[in-house]
Amino acid sequence: MLQRLGRVCARHRFLVLAAWVVVAVGLGVFQNSVGSATRDVFSMPGTDSQAASQILAQRFPAQNDPGATVVFHALKGTIDTPANAAGIQAAVAAMQKLPKVTSVSNPYGPLAPALVSKSGTIARAQVTYGTALTSLPDRTWTELLAANAPAVRAGVQVEFGGPVTDRFNQKNGGGLSQYADEIGLLCAMVILLFAFGSVLAMGLPITIALIGLGCSTAAIYLLSNVATVSGISPHLATMIGLGVGIDYSLFIITRYRQRVAQGASTQDAIVYTMGTAGNAVLFAGITVCMATCGLALMNIPYIAGLGYASALYVAVMIAAALTLLPALLAILGPRIERLSVRRHRAPKAVAVADDKPHGWARWAHEVAKRPWRCLLGSLAVLLLLSAPVLSMQLGFQDDGDAPTYLTQRHAYDLIAQGFGPGANAPLLVTVAFPAGNATDPAPVTEALGKLSAAISATPGVAEVAPPDPSPKDTAAVLIVVPTTGPSAPQTATLVRTLRTIVIPRAVAGSAIAAGTVHVGGATATMVDLTNRISARLPYFIFAVVLGAFFLLMVVFRSVLVPLKAAAMNLLSIGAAYGVIVAVFQWGWGKSLIGLDETGPIVAFVPMLMFAILFGLSMDYEVFLLSRIREEWLRTGDSRASVADGLAATARVITCAALIMISVFLSFVTNANPIVKMMGVGLAAAVFVDASLVRLVLVPATMELLGPANWWLPRWLDRLLPHIDVEGSAAKVQADGGAVTEPGTVTGTAPEPERVPTGAG
Repeated sequence: MLQRLGRVCARHRFLVLAAWVVVAVGLGVFQNSVGSATRDVFSMPGTDSQAASQILAQRFPAQNDPGATVVFHALKGTIDTPANAAGIQAAVAAMQKLPKVTSVSNPYGPLAPALVSKSGTIARAQVTYGTALTSLPDRTWTELLAANAPAVRAGVQVEFGGPVTDRFNQKNGGGLSQYADEIGLLCAMVILLFAFGSVLAMGLPITIALIGLGCSTAAIYLLSNVATVSGISPHLATMIGLGVGIDYSLFIITRYRQRVAQGASTQDAIVYTMGTAGNAVLFAGITVCMATCGLALMNIPYIAGLGYASALYVAVMIAAALTLLPALLAILGPRIERLSVRRHRAPKAVAVADDKPHGWARWAHEVAKRPWRCLLGSLAVLLLLSAPVLSMQLGFQDDGDAPTYLTQRHAYDLIAQGFGPGANAPLLVTVAFPAGNATDPAPVTEALGKLSAAISATPGVAEVAPPDPSPKDTAAVLIVVPTTGPSAPQTATLVRTLRTIVIPRAVAGSAIAAGTVHVGGATATMVDLTNRISARLPYFIFAVVLGAFFLLMVVFRSVLVPLKAAAMNLLSIGAAYGVIVAVFQWGWGKSLIGLDETGPIVAFVPMLMFAILFGLSMDYEVFLLSRIREEWLRTGDSRASVADGLAATARVITCAALIMISVFLSFVTNANPIVKMMGVGLAAAVFVDASLVRLVLVPATMELLGPANWWLPRWLDRLLPHIDVEGSAAKVQADGGAVTEPGTVTGTAPEPERVPTGAG
């Protein structure tokens, strides 16, 4: 199928190119006209916080309106100082007149005791907008800043927090973080230039990646208008899409140039390449998509959305590599070698000929000579890197973990300073009244008072606001302020205590049923998110590993190869987990990546990393093993097939890994700690996987197992479907030969391919 696809794309190369250009431009124009509506919505069906959110949405409509928290800090005196008071009151009056604003809490009004710190130096005002967050115009942020200019002129420090601030004052911090994609692309261009030695050859993977990113980004932003797409999804998906797009093109172009160097015509080389490297790209990409889409098993829409976005980017990159790239190769033809940056030296007059392997072939033979030493040494390093995982603490991050130069962080710190750390982590206890409450509200009022008193007496509670009834008096909400911050373990303990002990005891025998009282709010939602991920992560890992094991067993007709691959992938991912724990939880080298605060590992990061890394590591596994199996089918020599397969793929795998690492590390410049954490973890995992695992551990274990690598029971072989990734069919068609049993060659099977001068 892929051979036919390659031939069609080569013959109709200009039509294929035109189709991609039309799709890319069309999606971009349509997206610009429609706009985007990304939003971070945490919902988890079946959780207590989700039940509270539903009550708030149905019976407290104003709770759904977006808002901004404005924090005033009197640098001299208190907020009651005449100059400070005049500036703040003028700012509040200006904010009340802003478009779309429905209410502004006044620090000098009836609610002043709750809005002013005991020291009198810090006050806060809540600005509420009467429209959806995504419907607010871009000028909203500048209008909010201008309205608070009187307070700033009076010498008052003004900081902002809340959803409106997060949307319009993005947490990228400026500087290099705005150019993360460009930095990754620049590094990839340098690596490709060294790998290919040709400017035109280098430009092809970059072109494929850019067109794929353009189509994917436009598509994901278009989808955000009809489905919930988180704001971080495009950033993470771009990180993955950019890396795999360049890598897939690198593998295909390398195999194509090798075939051309052996004397094949442009079209024959394209057909052969699509039947070999194209097969491997397709299977590896499907594995990545399968792993990321497996995030849906967590039953968390936010997490599933991240997986779907990543799978979309990867799928587009696969399509571009299998259709657009063959068309571009056919257009360039022999001109792909032009604009060479390498100096071609004349051969020396005297050359010493020997039969010893050189380069990566020499490395492969050295590993084959000392398999036990390589196996034990690499295992020791992997286990050492994985050791910090034993102390991993899952949690979530808030504005207190944001960089210190962001206004959200300043607002967070001022609120904690003036009102206590728990003021940044309010819990919303919702109570749904029984149907007969309107006729006799006294029992419900008494029960509410008892519930409020019980919560106030709970250790870890700083304050409980009086019950706030809904507009139609069908429910009430109690705002509970903890004594600790949002991500503190004590806050999570308080949420569990309220749900399991305090609330059931307080409402027992009263007019309020236990099942109608729920603990919600942003903090409770994050606690539920962490708990669900912790509970389901083992099942998710098992499902992904089992699926990959089955696919590898089908492709490579072996039991031990997929089993070994799964175990080694788990080791490399464990090493990556250890690195993020050491950096983000322990603080090792945090200043090197611009990290201001340490804290728990964001709960969904290990899960998302596993999905991405398991898929990406399968890329290298497929490319390496498909070449080893190809040599095994050709020669039947286990040791030679491992050495020759490694020698033929080590250089391209190393280049691909360097590109992926460069792309991932470029995202470390992002101020968002989650993006930074993903960048460090993914870069560390790719480095470990492409160096220790693929170049040492895999060949060492395969050397020790020998022919047993390809053992498969006959009854299982009959049951499994047949998928050809190693390209035997391509060799039959391209060379006129037929590969039969291992070690038996009929027709004109090709010689083992060697990387030609100037090729990747």
